[in-house]
Amino acid sequence: MSNAPSANAERPELLPNGSAAAAVLSAGIGSLALALINAIADRTAAFKLLLTFSKPVGPLSGVTTIAVVFWIAAWIFLDLLWKRRELPLSRIGWGAIALFVLSLLLTFPPLADLF
Repeated sequence: MSNAPSANAERPELLPNGSAAAAVLSAGIGSLALALINAIADRTAAFKLLLTFSKPVGPLSGVTTIAVVFWIAAWIFLDLLWKRRELPLSRIGWGAIALFVLSLLLTFPPLADLF
């Protein structure tokens, strides 16, 4: 008797990975939001003042708070959209890595000063 799967054997049902994909991609979106909000706050005095939620911390308190709101909103939206789906995690992972790299570049002073 052979242990090889027969041609008629049913494929095991794949578990949906949409929630995991939503978590990964939303982390990239949140990091990009942090970099963009920080870059805008550095350039605009009125926006910097608006983002000062706590005087001892300064505008960083607003920058991080708003970035976290973007991250959670993206996570909830993508999770609702993808919850029951099987998605290509490698493409979503590479997209998240691209967003992380872009956010790092936007916070690197010589590159950030170009904008």
